[in-house]
Amino acid sequence: MDADRAIEASVDAKGKLVNEKNRSERSITGTRTLGVVTEVLALMGGVVMLAAGVLVCISVGLRWVTSNSVPGDFELVQIAVAVSAFAFLPFCQIRRGNISVDTFTSRLPARVRDNLDALWDFVYALTAVFIAWRLSIGAAETIANRTTTMVSGIPIGWAIAAASATAVLLAIAALTTAWQLVRRSR
Repeated sequence: MDADRAIEASVDAKGKLVNEKNRSERSITGTRTLGVVTEVLALMGGVVMLAAGVLVCISVGLRWVTSNSVPGDFELVQIAVAVSAFAFLPFCQIRRGNISVDTFTSRLPARVRDNLDALWDFVYALTAVFIAWRLSIGAAETIANRTTTMVSGIPIGWAIAAASATAVLLAIAALTTAWQLVRRSR
């Protein structure tokens, strides 16, 4: 009877034989892929943030030397900071780097803490989905209306769309960390 149960457990939904090692390797590979994607996105956000810093330095230097600055520098910096901030969030979540206050839960058993953390990761994922949804509506409207910045005339809808896409990635990262915590607490 145990042999029959072992065989049933090693058959996936499509009827293919799958052992537990392969199943966990696929899960780890998916998590690694998500980790790589979030890391690359965070690095790109860092490059954008550095470029914004260089732009500020150039603008301040020009203002000091010529009494003129880079036109629309504050608009570019606003867009860069917003896009960069959203680019960092999925990486922070997948690395479990968000600040948590465990004053009341530190003495609870690890299993209970993991389940509570999983619950809050799920709530975070729902919040990220809501933010992505509203940002996508805002992006669609600003793109359709051809809304631009005042000085430089840069279309802002695409930056909002990028923030929406990274909010979706944040939701995926939060769901992934929630699932990992639930699996660990079993």
